[in-house]
Amino acid sequence: MSEMRASQPFGLRVLNRTGAALRKLGVPLVRLDADSLLQSARKNASLTDFGHDSFRAPLERLVASLESEAQLTLLGRVIARRDLLRLLENRLRQVDLRKQHREINWERIERPLFILGLPRTGTSILHELMAQDPANRVPMTWEVMHPFPPPETRTFHSDPRIAQVDAHFSGIDRLLPDFKAMHPMGARLPQECVVITQHEFASMVWHTSNRVPSYQNWLDGADLRHVYESHKRWLQVLQWKAPAERWVLKSPGHLWALESLLAVYPDARIVQNHRDPLKVVASLVSLVCTLRSLATEEIDPHEIGRDWTQRLAAGLDHATRVRDEAKLPESQVFDVPFRAFMADEIAMVRKIYEHFGMQYTAEAERRMRAFLAANAADKHGRHTYDLSLGGLDEATERKRYAAYQQRFAIPSE
Repeated sequence: MSEMRASQPFGLRVLNRTGAALRKLGVPLVRLDADSLLQSARKNASLTDFGHDSFRAPLERLVASLESEAQLTLLGRVIARRDLLRLLENRLRQVDLRKQHREINWERIERPLFILGLPRTGTSILHELMAQDPANRVPMTWEVMHPFPPPETRTFHSDPRIAQVDAHFSGIDRLLPDFKAMHPMGARLPQECVVITQHEFASMVWHTSNRVPSYQNWLDGADLRHVYESHKRWLQVLQWKAPAERWVLKSPGHLWALESLLAVYPDARIVQNHRDPLKVVASLVSLVCTLRSLATEEIDPHEIGRDWTQRLAAGLDHATRVRDEAKLPESQVFDVPFRAFMADEIAMVRKIYEHFGMQYTAEAERRMRAFLAANAADKHGRHTYDLSLGGLDEATERKRYAAYQQRFAIPSE
């Protein structure tokens, strides 16, 4: 085992040590049980109906795993409770809104484009580029975190929630100054679908941010069709007063649940990014170590490496099998090689539009080029990483991913 202590500001270390001491003395601090969370959410929202109870068992599994496995500090417990309450309150408000406005149920989601691929394969920059096209609707971070009242076209770029969310991320930047070099965050950046599916408490976000392996083991084998049905309901709410021609969505989590995605969105257009998986694993181990340091002082990079490389390989195998079994026509799928994409991002975006018969305009390209100019890859510093951090052997990992690399002609970097 190769454990490391998370580097944290002195004041935060004092707070967390004080919290740990009080818990040892039996002093209750920041409750993380499902009943307490449900009760507080009802009180905060002044509502009682959470809708279908499919979320309840996943919530209970998650909370149990946070308590028994995550080794949360006092700050970690505060963050977890705050996020869980926000999600529960959002559920209450969505159910209430749909009761008052039945027309939301008839909002159509047609031919959405989903970007999937392992983390660290260029899916984020591709999503951000496509978000520059006014014809594309992406879920912005601010509206996913705080979707009520539903966003409106008239105030979409001036909504006060934008400043609220940017202030929230500024606080995270102070605690994790290295993180934005790995994954920039901002209210006006597109958000991933795994943050939407958090409302069903079925999301890989939890095991990325916290050590909750028993919860993630359950999620890996769960039937997620109801989660994608919930995902669709959220898109209906978000587009109700702020529509566009098409949705462009993104998440690595779709690899593990592609059959559920296609069951709910049979006309989905699939873009899958591909990169040398050893680079992906090395980068992800570094990211997970940094991200988990916000909520715990006990981090084992070797365990993270062993755990995540197995999960990533399983996700790739699953998505490949679903693609084969579903016999998706070539017109419905487009594969993006990482090197070719990073060599000329605009050219690759243009190919995606041509493949799916989407109109590519000079204005969209102008905005995409402006975004690239303003957001260089090293704008917030360089993210350096190595496979050795996760204690992984290169030869062993090459064998693990050999079939995937051969299938999609992915060169080793």
